[in-house]
Amino acid sequence: MRPTDPFESAARSFPDVPAFVAGEVVVSYAQAWTRIKSIAALLHSLGVEDGETKIAVYSPNDIAAMMCVLAVLRAGAVWVPINARNSLTDNAAVMDGADCSILIAHSEFAERCLGQPELFPKIEMVITFDREVPGARFLDALLAEASERAPPKLRDIPERVSAILSTSGTTGVPKGVVWTDLVWETMIANFWVHMPCEARPVYLLAAPMTHAAGVLAFPLFAAGATVVVLPRPDPKALIDAIAAHRVTHLFLPPTAIYALLDHPDVRSIGYGSLRYFIYTAAPMAVEKLKQAIEVFGPVMTQLYGQAEAPAMGTFFGPAEHVEALSRGDNDKLWSCGRPCLLTGLDIHDQHGQSVPPLRLGEIVLRGNLISPYYYRDPEATAEVKRDGWHLTGDLGYRDEDGFVYIVDRKKDMIVSGGFNVYSAEVEKVILSHSGIRECAVIGVPDEKWGEAVKAIIEPNAGATIDPQEIIELCKARLGGVKAPKSVEVWSILPRNANGKVLKRQIRESYWSGRRRAI
Repeated sequence: MRPTDPFESAARSFPDVPAFVAGEVVVSYAQAWTRIKSIAALLHSLGVEDGETKIAVYSPNDIAAMMCVLAVLRAGAVWVPINARNSLTDNAAVMDGADCSILIAHSEFAERCLGQPELFPKIEMVITFDREVPGARFLDALLAEASERAPPKLRDIPERVSAILSTSGTTGVPKGVVWTDLVWETMIANFWVHMPCEARPVYLLAAPMTHAAGVLAFPLFAAGATVVVLPRPDPKALIDAIAAHRVTHLFLPPTAIYALLDHPDVRSIGYGSLRYFIYTAAPMAVEKLKQAIEVFGPVMTQLYGQAEAPAMGTFFGPAEHVEALSRGDNDKLWSCGRPCLLTGLDIHDQHGQSVPPLRLGEIVLRGNLISPYYYRDPEATAEVKRDGWHLTGDLGYRDEDGFVYIVDRKKDMIVSGGFNVYSAEVEKVILSHSGIRECAVIGVPDEKWGEAVKAIIEPNAGATIDPQEIIELCKARLGGVKAPKSVEVWSILPRNANGKVLKRQIRESYWSGRRRAI
């Protein structure tokens, strides 16, 4: 199955059904598919090679951008999603690492990229889809100039590379996670096995389309879902959209769910249309989870995955949430569910041996859901592959019922508001400040963000450090997601005999006595 097959099928079966809605804009499946095919044909005429040409799409949530993503995939090109919330230098590294030659962008981001061409040496063409920008090609103009052509005929090749998603190592160096058509197919099949829905879905896309929120739209296209697009997960806008469109499916990271629960209007409407309120990307506090079930009904659904195993590694369904709640089993509510039908999961010790229930080990996955390799990085690929298993880097255990619990991470990664933040990258920026001798960046427990980025700083002798200055420095260099939410100044940081800062010791002082260290 190709990633666009579900949408194409829906265009045949539900041509007049709205595929996308944003404010007053409504685009039917027939209208969307006509445009998607035209863009795909245009890209093919520009020399796009099946499974080879890498095309970045750089935009906030936008109907036109979603159609461009579908067109890239229909053309047989490789989609490289670009996070609109990242800094320009981060995104330049992603595009360069993935060998992107074409950039399709919202005008706001196209102007930024064109203003610093030295960051994008491999980009041969910039195309804007919303308006004309000097130095870029305008999509509508290109389509008007193009001769009428059909999109290319694509063979069904399960191992075809169709997307490269970006992750980062502990040093902050981007790695490209390769998705093949088979990865997409397995994710879509797992979705429908575990989340059947009798009524035609209405999906609210409010979290960034470059992450799980966008990817989860693909299986729903198969049922002719209407995708309601919001620019951001604003609580009031979410409430209004759920009521106005009778939303059945919604994904939000926990931090956005907390903001929604805190809004004074959250109880002003009924949520009877909801079937699945999906949360993933970070753990959700049990008390907040209970509150969510009380407010939204028996619809809360947890998925566990990572870029290397999209979304459907484990599944913790609405009925299981309700059952645990009715029994007063708070322990079960800490779980991320049981392995999905088409995903193999085990817990291994350091020697690669399976461990019994309740014993801590590394969560490992296998099956067609798993990315086969990192793009042009055989060493990194080898590090996460062992005897057919993918090593997730997450430490956890299973209970006697087969439910999986994530306890900690092997690597120094912080998940704040559903986004990965690597401490070494933030530390590098902080250490560029002339008044700082040493620093340690860690994740600390936070009710809103799950983990909040915190910097502990040791100043140079005689130096005075303004914490807000450090936060603003990081915001300017890395963006708001990666910048510390707080900064503390210590006279000296703990070190081992070799002089290395004992970051784990620092971190444990904030997580001591808590059930989870994540």
